[in-house]
Amino acid sequence: MTPPQRQRRYPKGQPPPRLPQPRQKKNPERLFVVAGKDGAERAELDLVTLIVASADPPPSAAPEQAALLRLCTTPLSVAELSAYLSLPFSAMTVLLTDMLTADLVTARAPIVRQAVADRSLLEAVMHGLQRL
Repeated sequence: MTPPQRQRRYPKGQPPPRLPQPRQKKNPERLFVVAGKDGAERAELDLVTLIVASADPPPSAAPEQAALLRLCTTPLSVAELSAYLSLPFSAMTVLLTDMLTADLVTARAPIVRQAVADRSLLEAVMHGLQRL
C-alpha cells in the first residue's frame, strides 16, 4: 500500500502569484499640519541638542506634541526624537520651536567633555588630597 501523495497548489513551472504588499507612504499633508507654515523663525537646534519636557501635555496638544512630551521625561537628542516619531529634522525643529515658545520643553546643549583636564583643577585636587 502506498501513502497518499500531496498535490501541489500550483504546477511546478509557475510560481505562486505575489500579492501586492502595502507600502508605507509618507504623507506630505501630515507634515504640513505638524510643521505649520514655513516662515516663522526657528530655534537654533542641532541634532545633538538635548530636549527635556518641563510640563505635562495639555489637553489641547497635538498628538505629536503629546508623544514628544511623553518621550522627553529624560533628556533625548533631537535626532532620537526625530527617529522615534518618524518625522524629518525640519518638521521636528518647527514642532520643537513651538513647544519651546510655549515653555513645554527646555533645550540644552550636550555636555562636551574635554580631552585634557584643566591643570588648575588637577592642582587643586592634588593640594586637597595632600591636606588630608
